[in-house]
Amino acid sequence: MAFETELKLAIAAQDVPALLAHPLLAAEPSQRQRLVSTYFDTPKRTLLARRVAVRERRVGRQTLLTVKTAGSVIGGLARRGEWEAQTTPGAFDFVALVDDTTLADELQALAGMLVPVFTTDFTRRQWLVTHRKAQIEVALDRGHIHATTRDGPRSLPLLELELELKQGPPDALFSLARQLGHNAHLRPVAASKSDRGYVLHQGRRAKAVKAEAVTLPPLEHPMDAFRRVALACLAQLQANEAGVLHSDDIEYLHQARVALRRLRAALRVFAPALPHKFVARWGAAWKALALSLGDARDHDVFRTSLLPGLIPLLGPRDAARLQTWARVQGDAARDAARHRLASRDTSEHLLAFTRALLRLKVDDGAASVASLEPWARKRLRQRHRGLLRHIRTADLFDAVERHQVRIEAKKLRYALDFLASLWPPERLSELTEALVQAQDLLGQMNDRVSAQRLLASAPKAGSDRLQMVLGAQLVEFAAHLPSVLKALTQAPVPWK
Repeated sequence: MAFETELKLAIAAQDVPALLAHPLLAAEPSQRQRLVSTYFDTPKRTLLARRVAVRERRVGRQTLLTVKTAGSVIGGLARRGEWEAQTTPGAFDFVALVDDTTLADELQALAGMLVPVFTTDFTRRQWLVTHRKAQIEVALDRGHIHATTRDGPRSLPLLELELELKQGPPDALFSLARQLGHNAHLRPVAASKSDRGYVLHQGRRAKAVKAEAVTLPPLEHPMDAFRRVALACLAQLQANEAGVLHSDDIEYLHQARVALRRLRAALRVFAPALPHKFVARWGAAWKALALSLGDARDHDVFRTSLLPGLIPLLGPRDAARLQTWARVQGDAARDAARHRLASRDTSEHLLAFTRALLRLKVDDGAASVASLEPWARKRLRQRHRGLLRHIRTADLFDAVERHQVRIEAKKLRYALDFLASLWPPERLSELTEALVQAQDLLGQMNDRVSAQRLLASAPKAGSDRLQMVLGAQLVEFAAHLPSVLKALTQAPVPWK
């Protein structure tokens, strides 16, 4: 088996001439060829479920059979298992092709059921570039993905740049992408051609992706644990990116915001084990995107969750004016978030942060850091004490002090989420449930404070009345806070 290591980058059509003029490409000879590939699966989409791609590709007069496994895709960097050899169309001899016996036998058992699902048809222009002691194949693909759906034939434009490592260190891929990015906006993408083909065939966008639990080996260094957590956060952010940019479903925006919030929380949780400059740089770098996504989310919550319950309190004219205002403001906030997410700055941050993550070395961090488990016990104890201190001293009717309690609860919740695999689930259940209850109540209150802030700039007719209603709701929620926070302070902790 060979491992394919590549950076996949989206590029806009108007940026292609500038890319081609870059000295690193203009100075090298290039080749062009048309590549037509057919992707196969069973009628029940068994390969899709297994995250395995099987394709036949016509290259001139040859046909190549290729099998690819899912591998990992982070920050545009993909590393996948790949088997490829010349074949006769329709002759799926996986036993001869795949040297993983278990996978080969599974694929061979499915061979008789494989049917075409979608095709890719594109022209590839490629260069072989030597950069930073590495040989890198640069491929510019332009064409289409075609699929037959229930509604008939459908096509999707295809335009992307692939940097595939042939020899040398993977870091050279990021270095080359940075150099080429001086001429064109190159946006790292996680979705493969196969991923996009299935979405096109199914006729619907993939669902919003929630955060996945990360398993951390208890004996590894906290810096290595941070890298695992941060890469998982990046994966969630990128998995929801297309949905934020091209769908009005609020869930994509919410999950992208969660991913970024978790990433920034991970920087704070693991800060004692990381280089100070790394934490300072990336804590600041992600702030603008976080604020933009947060503002869009506040508008969406106000418009879709809170406003419907407030509108009946207004007369028809005032209600219509407020609904129009909320829609216009919400659309503007979402457009701003989309613009920020699709911006060149964000693309450069994704590439640079992924590169920096992969370059982190244990000896770069804080001195004399223990292995993960004892380090985690100490870190969680610090977070827990900070939360208890704020609960004891906060005036829960003061919005600023209450918000600080919410922040401390989130700090502990995220730290617990990141480090949960170090303890049996039953030892975490009471504390986790108490944190969920507290965060839910504090979150409901925060949503109403945000709504009051938004209403302050809304059309005045009727908004003062709604401010009073929201204030009354806050008082009602605040009455439940002492009991909820008491349960949180009394919940057993797993690190004692």
